[in-house]
This record gives sequence, C-alpha cells and structure tokens, in this order.
Amino acid sequence: MPRKRGRRRSSGRCTALHELSFSMSHMERLLREGHYAQRLSSSAPIFLAAIMQHLTAKVLELAGNKAQNSGQRHITPELVGMAVHHNALLSGSFGMKTISLVAPARH
Repeated sequence: MPRKRGRRRSSGRCTALHELSFSMSHMERLLREGHYAQRLSSSAPIFLAAIMQHLTAKVLELAGNKAQNSGQRHITPELVGMAVHHNALLSGSFGMKTISLVAPARH
C-alpha cells in the first residue's frame, strides 16, 4: 500500500516527550507560515522550541538575579532589559531591539 504524502500531524505528546515548555506544533506552524524554506525537517520545530526554552530560561535567570540583587520581589520588564543589555552574548543576539515595557492584556 503506498504511503500517503502530506503534512504529518504532531500531537501534544511530542512536546511532553522532549520535555519542552514551548509547543512544537506552534513552532512548526510559525516555521511553515514564515516561508523560511521550501522544505521543513521534522526536527526543526523541536530544535526551535529547545532554543526558545533555553533563551527564556537564561533571560529569566539573569533578570531574577538582578531583582534579587536590587531587593525586588518581582521581575519587571526593566530588569529583563537590563539583564539582556548587561550580558555580552544576549546583547549581541538581541542587538538594539526594544523589549516592550507594556504587559500584554490578560483575558
């Protein structure tokens, strides 16, 4: 019997299997809708989700350290901006990007 061609659906189990916080299906959708390449590897969303998780953890760790050093109990957008700005690797990656100081609306 010939194999069906087309997009293979990934379930939420894959995200849990790879112990990722970011949804692999969401990453796959972003990669496909972005038209970054004609073809997309099945491991690309896993890799992107892992990178996003690592960057998020690093930024939050640095911002938490800044908050603790300044005697604050909460991480604010200003602390996130300072943490990124004072880290050589992150400031090089983000460049001159502005980190929004406005919190998204809660539903």
